[in-house]
Amino acid sequence: MAQQSIITKNRIVPLDKIRNVGIIAHIDSGKTTTTERFLFYTGRTYKIGDIDEGNTQMDWMPQERERGITIVSAATTTFWKGVRINIIDTPGHVDFTAEVERSLRVLDGGVVIFDAEEGVQSQSETVWRQADKYKVPRICFINKMDKLGADFEATVAEIKDRLGANPAVMTLPIGKEQEFKGVIDLLTLKAKYWDKDPQGIEYTETDVIPEDLKNKVLEARAKLIEQIAENDDNLLNKYLNGEQISIDELKLSLRKSVIAYKLIPVYCGSSLRNKAVQPVLDAVVDYLPSPADLKEIKGINPNNNNEEKRKLINEEKFSALAFKIQLDPHVGKLTYTRIYSGMLESGSYIYNVNRGKQERVSRILLMHANNREEIDKAYAGEIVALVGPKETKTGDTLADPNAPIILEQITFPEPVISLAIEPKTKADQEKLSYTLQRLAEEDPTFKVKINHETGQTIMSGMGELHLEILVDRMKREMGMDVNVGKPQVAYKETITKNVDNIEGKYIKQTGGHGQYGHCVIKIEPLGRGEGFKFVNKIKGGVIPSEFIPSVEKGVIEAMEKGVLLGYPMTDLQVTLYDGSYHEVDSSDIAFKIAGSMALQEGAKKAGLTLLEPIMKLEVTVPEEFMGVVIGDISSKRGKIMGTEKRSRAVVIKAFVPLAELSGYATNLRSLTEGRGIFYMEPSHYEEVPQNIISSMLKK
Repeated sequence: MAQQSIITKNRIVPLDKIRNVGIIAHIDSGKTTTTERFLFYTGRTYKIGDIDEGNTQMDWMPQERERGITIVSAATTTFWKGVRINIIDTPGHVDFTAEVERSLRVLDGGVVIFDAEEGVQSQSETVWRQADKYKVPRICFINKMDKLGADFEATVAEIKDRLGANPAVMTLPIGKEQEFKGVIDLLTLKAKYWDKDPQGIEYTETDVIPEDLKNKVLEARAKLIEQIAENDDNLLNKYLNGEQISIDELKLSLRKSVIAYKLIPVYCGSSLRNKAVQPVLDAVVDYLPSPADLKEIKGINPNNNNEEKRKLINEEKFSALAFKIQLDPHVGKLTYTRIYSGMLESGSYIYNVNRGKQERVSRILLMHANNREEIDKAYAGEIVALVGPKETKTGDTLADPNAPIILEQITFPEPVISLAIEPKTKADQEKLSYTLQRLAEEDPTFKVKINHETGQTIMSGMGELHLEILVDRMKREMGMDVNVGKPQVAYKETITKNVDNIEGKYIKQTGGHGQYGHCVIKIEPLGRGEGFKFVNKIKGGVIPSEFIPSVEKGVIEAMEKGVLLGYPMTDLQVTLYDGSYHEVDSSDIAFKIAGSMALQEGAKKAGLTLLEPIMKLEVTVPEEFMGVVIGDISSKRGKIMGTEKRSRAVVIKAFVPLAELSGYATNLRSLTEGRGIFYMEPSHYEEVPQNIISSMLKK
């Protein structure tokens, strides 16, 4: 317990001594391994966790340890050189993109890890763009310098070209592949060797730079100083006048440039071999922002819709963002929260601004992966888990009841693949809906709906692995055995033509009151990805205003059911501009049915077509298999976008319909003698060719 109490004792540190940092990267770049080294060198753990042995701190779920991948983002707190670092290790697999998205939203800085042989991979681009969206300052760590084919310069060039970044190289490698021994720090001109201590705690530092690297080092240092000076008028004058610039001045200026997203420091090393990890920890402390650097956060006051700012200090009114919900078997629902301003005491009440509900915080927990420590108060800049809030969902803002504010919400992508699921026994039906509801609370990219016509429960997610893990969790964590159908592609229906003057009329005469609803609408197609818009152009009260939402409800219900093949409709605008009502017989339900009838009627005349999800596919194969793999992709209606050479392999980039990619892993293995690897992520929706729609209609 001694280790735990250190955290509590040092919790109340000045704001400028806090770093909220995320570790983000492509799958298999070494995120979790690097995080484990951070925890070991900072004294947070006594033993280095190893993914292959399944004893890592951060990958604590049984599924993570078995598969050697990160599924949920784990949070922990540690100290380095008097600075408190809150670290979030995020998943690299695209199926768990929501975990990355929500972590980035609450972080102040990021450490992006690259594989020195693979360079900038597809998922690296995706997480980089996500970090751009939330303007997260970051540093890069080029890992696996000891790997065969490791190429530091090529990876730096890719960071510049493919990510549009401005990399500032801070360390150069000494040796590469098996010869990798250490790094040269370009600011201090010191060579650091990790060749004596296998655990990498001790390393030797010397002013002697290897002869063969001298010119390269001086050139790289001159470039680094020029890059730093370019962004600082004061240093630029000194630089142009040939004056000496001190290391402290350079560090201070670089810190400002990193926080302003102008420069991205780049380091290299090998986490698995315990080499050159400490300089990255130093960089987190030296260059990534603290809450004090970011000064304030903007939000909207829900009472008057005006923009408001909150200073990121304890003395300010309380505001926080709930970025993750986790269901814990021991304490129930945990709400992971980033506190931006003010303080929070356990036992107090807070206001959920998005839901308009008051919530009680019964306990506040400091998390270390799945271990926790109870605390009485939480302060600005901290990431904690709350026990107590019942209604809070991912992305909700929590605030002081007397000073509400809505912070920017988190947006998540739509699911692209679904499965039918049913309990093994009829008796478990109720338990199944409870289990699915709990999982959907945790994961915003997981959706559940019931198809009332077939009575089937349909679960949708971001990919086959995503759904597989969810089914596995249902079995392990909730003791729920289920039968699972084949994965189904999430098609959507849309229209291609404008149709006007469509009537929906519902009249039913029964004894006593009848039912009367009548509306006239116009339907128009919208651009891809624009969703649905409902426009009310009723004039002169031909339909009373209280019935207009009912027409919209009816239209939406009909769209969800679909008209062509029963898939939900999207990318269309419905304009309600005429109709009539009956003083006595008109009702909400009658107008809802009229709206539904009008949409179905109009859609049939509006050139119905089907949309399918298109995946961005990247296949890495040895050169000799390139032709056969390209041929296979083309046979799957794929569009080849280009190929590029990467060390001894070729990367083929293509867009392929998801419907054609079922079982692609097995297929690729057999085509490439097990040597091909692939990566895919949802890209966009496109129209399905007419001949395929015809064959689907015949089924």
